[in-house]
Amino acid sequence: MKKIFLFLASLLFALPIADARAETSSPEASLRQGMVLMSDDIDDGSTLSMDHVYDGFGCTGANISPHLIWEGAPEGTKSFGLSVYDPDAPTGSGWWHWQVFNIPAETAEISRGASMSQTMPAGAVEAFSDYDAQGFGGACPPKGDDPHRYIFTLFALDVETLPLDANTGQAKIGYHLNAHALAKASFTARYGH
Repeated sequence: MKKIFLFLASLLFALPIADARAETSSPEASLRQGMVLMSDDIDDGSTLSMDHVYDGFGCTGANISPHLIWEGAPEGTKSFGLSVYDPDAPTGSGWWHWQVFNIPAETAEISRGASMSQTMPAGAVEAFSDYDAQGFGGACPPKGDDPHRYIFTLFALDVETLPLDANTGQAKIGYHLNAHALAKASFTARYGH
């Protein structure tokens, strides 16, 4: 009986270690290690302020792009990409609020309100959002929905430029960002009204 108990106890202690190893060795986990994305405007898990809510589609926010800062990009990073995505939008494919690519490798911060202004990093390309407008488009879930998630993701890329322009479709941009990602860092905020 004692041997059976020791055997079962050893299995219980081994399982969490095996699970932890599997998690850190997965491709997604390896892409998250080291790099961190933060904001002076938005905390991970927080509710978006009206500053970052769209002005239109039944919403009356200020539509200001948030401050973003990052660190820990891996060696070999040649540029960055950025996306803001709502997976809860009732479209069957989510909603892209902001996609930016060809952000120079020496960049480590995007200032508040930079979208479509002179303060965006030189060379960065802002695509058209799903609002059919170029640049940042804030949160605007349907009234009465549970709060939607807004996932801010930074991609460290292995190329200086992607062969795309501002008119490229969101899915194609997402494909290239993921295909060239050396690392990713994300945080999520919520908003509902």
